Amino acid sequence: MNRKKAVVSLGHEALGYTTLEQWDAVKVTAKALADLVEADYQLTITHSNGPQVSMIHKAMTELRRVYIDYTPAPMCVCSAMSQGYVGYDIQNALRAELLSRGIVKTVSTILTQVTVDPYDEAFYEPTKAIGRYMSAEDAEIEIKKGNYVQEVPGKGFRRIVAAPRPIDIVEIDAIRALSDAGQVVIACGGGGIPVIEQNHVLKGASAVIEKDAVAGRLAASLQVDQLIILTGVPCVYRHFGQPEQEPISSLTTAQAKELCAQDIFEKGTMLPKIEAAITFLEENPKGKVLITSLADVKEALKEKSGTVIVAS
Repeated sequence: MNRKKAVVSLGHEALGYTTLEQWDAVKVTAKALADLVEADYQLTITHSNGPQVSMIHKAMTELRRVYIDYTPAPMCVCSAMSQGYVGYDIQNALRAELLSRGIVKTVSTILTQVTVDPYDEAFYEPTKAIGRYMSAEDAEIEIKKGNYVQEVPGKGFRRIVAAPRPIDIVEIDAIRALSDAGQVVIACGGGGIPVIEQNHVLKGASAVIEKDAVAGRLAASLQVDQLIILTGVPCVYRHFGQPEQEPISSLTTAQAKELCAQDIFEKGTMLPKIEAAITFLEENPKGKVLITSLADVKEALKEKSGTVIVAS
């Protein structure tokens, strides 16, 4: 059997929303990933980090409030912290699961930076909420610092940051080298650490990158055979959540673009996944994209579940 190279993108369901939930969730996730390894896939794994990076940001901000000598951690540092501890849990759970099946394979996490355009329009219209709920007074302090805040009725205010498009993955050569050596690689966690290059120096940006967007970029850069997006639903649907909900078993990129133009897919959930599929397939027309859930991945590999997207 020829080994297929795949980028696997893990959603929130694969990790849970708290530290304790994550310990339990990654054990289940590891079984699905090990199934792919047993099916002779060479995996490069990326993952979400929304709840994790928000928790870290909140903790570091509160630390500064209690201990005045501490400096609040910028978003880029919070992102790096989340990559480290999420990767740590995934790699240990997957290593243990593989060993239990008699498979000896190194699993490595790479702290990954992703360049963004400082003039990306997202910096002028931030949308991603992070951190704790604040009072109006605390929100005013954040505004004076040059940060954006958004009021959540009945709960207070939250800081919001930009979600710019990924341009280049800084550590792509290291990721490729480990993958070519047969290792399972965990990279670009949480969309990667967003950085701006200035005179050959990488400076962290106050932003987060959509993890599905970087999954498409990672898959295209590695020229893998398949991008597998594991999410909370078994497949893509038309009219999701409505009485007329209809599963979509397959799409071409042309059909996907047409449905995007019709606003069929919800922003922030399924739309970024479809856009990631298009990004990958436009740069690697011979590739394939599979969107399904963790629970259905085994059946999806047999084409009995999931949504397959191919180039037109």
